[in-house]
Amino acid sequence: MQYEPTLSRAELIDFALNKYFARVDAKDMEGALACFHDTALFCVQTAFTRHSGKAEIRRMFEDFFGAYETIIHRDFNCTVDAKNGRIAASFIAELHDADGNVTLLNNTNFWRLRPGADGPKFQEVYVYMSGTNVLT
Repeated sequence: MQYEPTLSRAELIDFALNKYFARVDAKDMEGALACFHDTALFCVQTAFTRHSGKAEIRRMFEDFFGAYETIIHRDFNCTVDAKNGRIAASFIAELHDADGNVTLLNNTNFWRLRPGADGPKFQEVYVYMSGTNVLT
């Protein structure tokens, strides 16, 4: 199902990188969750995991934020379908734990946004992760 597009190419990139990932990297739970519709679906395709609705997505982020001292998403390469409110991004996720270990993942995310009363938000997120799933 397609939704009426509401964001331009530049706005979709800004939403994904500067609104969503910037909040994830800052471990800003409320800011990150504000990017999702209440009924959003978040799937890690390479691990066959699924988080449905904000409560499950919140729990996933609580575990993720608690597992790493520093979270950095960088080196983005975005592909945008503004006509249909979709964006994909390939990037590196750099994760530092409390023991000083660094995990580097080469990931690709696919997002579908849909309009809402308070602006467009993610309805679906599909993640392809190069290593062990860190979003359980």
